[in-house]
Amino acid sequence: MAETARRLRAQGVKVISLAIGEPDFPTPPHVIAAATRAAEAGDTKYPPVAGTAALKAAVQRKFRRDNGLDYTLDEILITNGAKQAIFAGFMATCNPGDEVIIPTPAWISYRDMAKFAGATPVFVPCPQNHGFRPQAEALAAAITPRTKWLLLNFPGNPTGTVCSRADMKALTDLMMQHPHVWIMTDDIYEHLLYDEFAFCTVAQVEPRLRERTLTVNGVSKAYAMTGWRVGFCGGPRRLIKAMENVQGQSTNGISTIGQAAAVAALDGPQDLLRERAASYRARRDLVVSLLNAAPGLACHKPEGAFYVFASVAGCLGKTSAGGHRIETDADFAAALLAEQHVATVQGSAYGASPHVRVSYATDEAPLREACARIRAFCERLAPAR
Repeated sequence: MAETARRLRAQGVKVISLAIGEPDFPTPPHVIAAATRAAEAGDTKYPPVAGTAALKAAVQRKFRRDNGLDYTLDEILITNGAKQAIFAGFMATCNPGDEVIIPTPAWISYRDMAKFAGATPVFVPCPQNHGFRPQAEALAAAITPRTKWLLLNFPGNPTGTVCSRADMKALTDLMMQHPHVWIMTDDIYEHLLYDEFAFCTVAQVEPRLRERTLTVNGVSKAYAMTGWRVGFCGGPRRLIKAMENVQGQSTNGISTIGQAAAVAALDGPQDLLRERAASYRARRDLVVSLLNAAPGLACHKPEGAFYVFASVAGCLGKTSAGGHRIETDADFAAALLAEQHVATVQGSAYGASPHVRVSYATDEAPLREACARIRAFCERLAPAR
């Protein structure tokens, strides 16, 4: 959808894209300054595969400060974005016949990365009436002797769902009963929390799971550094070493300039995280209220990240003003883009129909205009003949 939006823009169409999960804030100036200093100082040679000592130490401090987790330096790996940490984790551990449990709705790439590593993704639906949160009973029913990983993502993409400490405790209690299952937790939206929700992660809530938990994070979302491609993870030494081997034979180490920038982000002023989260919260409130006013749409109020996952069930079985038949959420998203030039992503891509994901990581003015266009689209839907 984002690529289609770019093509339409190139043709002169005024498209508003709410399809990409990318902060619209700039990378902090002190981070850019650190990268510039590193380049000017000649820090431009091949990096260590596992990451520079400076960045690994900064990540170690971050885990202690934010999560109460104490990893040694050889239990930390620096990766090309958080995505590579997930990929390397699967590649280092999965064999044909293994299963990876993925609560859905879930980020599209989890499924394909598991399949690329030879594993079978097993989806556990998390309906909206449970706040899109995985229920321990449903996860328990999905676990088999072949289960290798349980993958968790809070705050979540595409729903913005946050797991309370009590909810997390129920999940960790379950995992204590299944010692053969590893847990991977994608914490990339950790600092984007609203309404007094407090972040927690698996190994923090249940320290006994530390030796089979991979805690994944990065600087892309919180510090608006998507293009710098710096992620990191902490986990048991033998797993981290195996992942380092995968990385060494694929991409090798991470850009030295990017790593210097990430040190500045993690060790520098953290007030901007709260300031930007407050801006996202205001945008969330705006988008939820405007979309809930559109006939046929129903929005769950997310507790984190910068997405609204809106149900379009009330729009199905209708025909748009432009003559498009709306039978699925993919039909809805395609017709909305074609007629009102607003790009969203269909929920079926995340394993949860009929929804669309709306990213509110953009300024208020285009958000208002996009929501007005969406409402106009919905108001003009007519019963199919």
